[in-house]
Amino acid sequence: MTEQQLPSWADPSVSPADLDAQGVSRRGLLRSAGLFGAAFALGSAATPAFAASEKRGFGGDDPRLAYLVGDHHVHSVYSHDAKYTFSQQAQAAAKYGLDWMVFNEHSNFGHAHYGAKLEHAEIVKARAENPRQLIFQGLEWYIPAAEHCTVFAAPGPHETDLLTQFELAYDGKLLGYTEGSAGATDTARNEAHAIKAIKWLAEQRRSGYVDDVLVLANHPLRLGIDSPHEMRGWRDAAPEIMIGMEGAPGAQGAALPGWRGATSIRGEYENKPSAQSWSGYPADAYLTYGGFDWATATVGGLWDSMLAEGSLFSITTNSDNHRTVFDTWKNGDWPAGQNFDTTGKLPDPVNTDTPQPGSDFWPGQFSRTHVGVTRYGYRSVMAGLRTGRVWVDHGHLLDGLDVRVKRDCDAGRGVTLGGRLRVRRGEKITLYVTVTSASRPNPQGILPELAHVDVIRGAVRGPVSDRDSWRAPDTRVVHTKDVSGRKGTYTLRVPLTAGDESFYVRLRGSDGKRHGTGYLGAAIDPHGPIPHAPGDGDPWADTWFYSNPVFVDVTG
Repeated sequence: MTEQQLPSWADPSVSPADLDAQGVSRRGLLRSAGLFGAAFALGSAATPAFAASEKRGFGGDDPRLAYLVGDHHVHSVYSHDAKYTFSQQAQAAAKYGLDWMVFNEHSNFGHAHYGAKLEHAEIVKARAENPRQLIFQGLEWYIPAAEHCTVFAAPGPHETDLLTQFELAYDGKLLGYTEGSAGATDTARNEAHAIKAIKWLAEQRRSGYVDDVLVLANHPLRLGIDSPHEMRGWRDAAPEIMIGMEGAPGAQGAALPGWRGATSIRGEYENKPSAQSWSGYPADAYLTYGGFDWATATVGGLWDSMLAEGSLFSITTNSDNHRTVFDTWKNGDWPAGQNFDTTGKLPDPVNTDTPQPGSDFWPGQFSRTHVGVTRYGYRSVMAGLRTGRVWVDHGHLLDGLDVRVKRDCDAGRGVTLGGRLRVRRGEKITLYVTVTSASRPNPQGILPELAHVDVIRGAVRGPVSDRDSWRAPDTRVVHTKDVSGRKGTYTLRVPLTAGDESFYVRLRGSDGKRHGTGYLGAAIDPHGPIPHAPGDGDPWADTWFYSNPVFVDVTG
């Protein structure tokens, strides 16, 4: 489709102009980094929205960035329900181009008492064997009264001790603090314990016990037990620690036709509301839309309602790799008298030469989280995540994305993802979206082609009075640009005008193969992602990218 042949949902007023890419290449940054894995100074903690805008000058000039590709949700034989060795996962991640990854093993007593220390020794070995990869140790935390989170620390002398102390003191499964039913006697206590846990992590960072630690909510709507007020509570407890959520879950191969069954859904989002679920979620919230969680995929939905408060809350995507689709390995047999509770480690897997059950892709094979950094290193990745310099894609849809918002009267680079631009009321500003199209076939042998780029804009109104609100009524798709057939690196210019109130913009785009009216209606989202038929969700045929927001703070 040419620029002149726009579909009915496209905005013909947005004209592209080819410019040089605004970011530097990953290869150039890695080349200039010298020793891989060197530790660099942390960026400052994220500042909640309304705290700092009056203290800054107008405009902004963020640095040039390289984007490192990673996955914060990978399991190994140190999780009771996975099967791969560290070496298998690290080799796969290298094959599919990952720069960083987090092993976040499931909490349980076997892991806390035995597995975590054994795991750390293997991580140290894996770091030495894979010097071009940044390999973090983490934990999949069972949040009291809710679902799961990735918790991970910067490498250092206390990274394992921190995670083990946290696991024993604050894990909902280990403590029996899983009750989350409305009105249940234990729910308020359990929810409060989750807040206490996040504050405890923040104190370990402030005290210098660990250099850094981050938390991200995993598959937030899979069971419907992460309520809006809980997610806001986690964020507000320590926004520099609890930085966001999976915008798209792992298990993206779950609904490959003919593989797992006729009821399978991408992400294994195959659940119904339970007594533990928050009653305000509609039944459709338990599905994925173009592979993305309903909280993220719904324009004007839960993610937007949190952004509309003016506080950054990042999204990611990952593999959640336990069992890869079409893989031929199975778990090894237990020696007599041993089990996970007594060892903290599964037996190494055995190759059967026959495809085994699975829903996942290898790290980096399908889902990728891109983090903008100025230097190469563990703490640089964590700082990039914290400041929200993040975009995600499926199926290797793009080679690169650089986003800037700047005042038309400024000469600098402007503000990028996760950042804040301060402007005067009525001022003219421009959104610059620099896209680098996919240049090679993805792991499925498909050369991805981006079909459209959507600009989503929402008003910033400040903290909500109802902490369980999941609607942002003033958020909608405001521009759509058809980019079908465009190759190489090109820049879209989208004019924006600062009105009377602050706002944010975020981006989304897809291969254009499956879309329809968004969940909240065509006036809000005329061509959004849609659920697939059960058992018929080929992920390679429905790929999307999403970006974090850029905030625009309007002042008189």
